[in-house]
Amino acid sequence: MELVRATEAAAIRATPFIGRGDKNAADRAAVDAMRTFLGTVNFDGLIVIGEGEKDDAPMLFNGEHVGNGRGPACDIAVDPIDGTSLTAAGRQNALSVIAVSDRGSMYNPQDVFYMDKIVTGPEGKGLVDIRKPIGENIRALAKAKGKSVEDIQVAVLDRPRHQELVREIREAGAGTRLLLDGDVAGGINAARIETRIDMCIGIGGTPEGVITACAVKALDGFIQGRLNPQSDTERTAALAAGHDLDRVLELEDFVSGHNTYFVATGVTDGGLVEGVRKIGPIIRTESIVLRSHSGTIRRVVADHLVEKWL
Repeated sequence: MELVRATEAAAIRATPFIGRGDKNAADRAAVDAMRTFLGTVNFDGLIVIGEGEKDDAPMLFNGEHVGNGRGPACDIAVDPIDGTSLTAAGRQNALSVIAVSDRGSMYNPQDVFYMDKIVTGPEGKGLVDIRKPIGENIRALAKAKGKSVEDIQVAVLDRPRHQELVREIREAGAGTRLLLDGDVAGGINAARIETRIDMCIGIGGTPEGVITACAVKALDGFIQGRLNPQSDTERTAALAAGHDLDRVLELEDFVSGHNTYFVATGVTDGGLVEGVRKIGPIIRTESIVLRSHSGTIRRVVADHLVEKWL
């Protein structure tokens, strides 16, 4: 619940900026709120996945310690708003996210901002592989799920770099769900049982891949990734940092801890959770809490007095 309070605070503080066209202002408000609440949590948290250098973050940066220093030593991944552009435009699926695992168990994607990723539910284990053609993966997953290929839905970020991938998915006979942003929600929905998305694939953020893996672990799903530098400068930095760009990362490579938490609060409405809404004197939030050790999925709907947030 302490982690939920941090994502709730970030989501609430970002709300005034929904649809206002200023993603940086929304992000700053969410970062400030999350950092404040994380400072009260009973743990010694080390941020492995933070706002990072590409966000020029003054706080919640990689390597920062959060919490009050008492309690367990943990690795932390934060994204105060996954989907700042979605928030600024007033679109769906913006989330405030925190993932936590045991100290030293979370993959650090230093110097590489992008990676290829593929996520499915548990049916994909031992069948789906990022090294295989997408059509082959779709057919294998359809058979495992007892569905026709035509019923398979694949989530992909709507980016020019994915034009060929989208064409191949459709040629295989499956449908696409094109995401404007926020591939954390896309990956989680691919791993969940009750959604219409069967697979999430494509090049997205490496930090988001690690965060998604923490949720996938609690959902007993399947994820693979492979670093994909998007420039010569990034490739050089990745090699200098000792990364193997041909290595396929499995779930245990992303996060090896056995007590992983994933917490997300909706900023705007989406398929995972509803966004923040003001109802008279209250502000209502919806969050989802996943824990790998117990295999539990909890939904937390909270009403906050508006006067406490003025």
